[in-house]
Amino acid sequence: MELRVPNDVELSELAQIAANGVHEPGEQPFLTPWTDLPPRERALHVMQQHWSRRGAWREDEWALEMGVFRGYQPVGMVTLKARNFSVLREVKTESWLGLEFHKQGIGTEARAALLSLAFEGLGAVAAVTEVFQDKVGSQGVSRRLRYVHDGISRDVLAGRIVVSDRLRLDVADWVPSDADDVIVTGLAKSLPFFSA
Repeated sequence: MELRVPNDVELSELAQIAANGVHEPGEQPFLTPWTDLPPRERALHVMQQHWSRRGAWREDEWALEMGVFRGYQPVGMVTLKARNFSVLREVKTESWLGLEFHKQGIGTEARAALLSLAFEGLGAVAAVTEVFQDKVGSQGVSRRLRYVHDGISRDVLAGRIVVSDRLRLDVADWVPSDADDVIVTGLAKSLPFFSA
């Protein structure tokens, strides 16, 4: 598996994967209901969000979106985000996979790679995520990676209350992969862009 910033051709391929579906019909795993859009608009959303986040990048507030590739096949996207990173040293993760790539361990492996980058490459002290309480797959990924419960958040989605578990993983509880399992390239020159 490889995580990398996609070029425009790869981004277009990832957008098409999103257009084909990232969850079962009737589910709503995201607070922003972008997956409810028609397929063409869903693909456009993926591309516009990626370009927007790149354009809005600041050293102390950033969102690193990377494509997830299995071999040369794009399967989804992951995001590592931070605000006030030079002070808080805390990151947040987001992800989606094409529906056909669910339940294959890809989500866990991709999140572990993101955490490796955050903790070992950027010097983060904690990673947080918020997951709807009924989103079993994402809850399972977080548990496998040793996140702990850190409260709840309540939001409104489509006129109804939704409850998310806030989950936290402190660097002291992070179990790094074997050194040969994760290889990071090109980070040294990029560190100033992360306030790292």
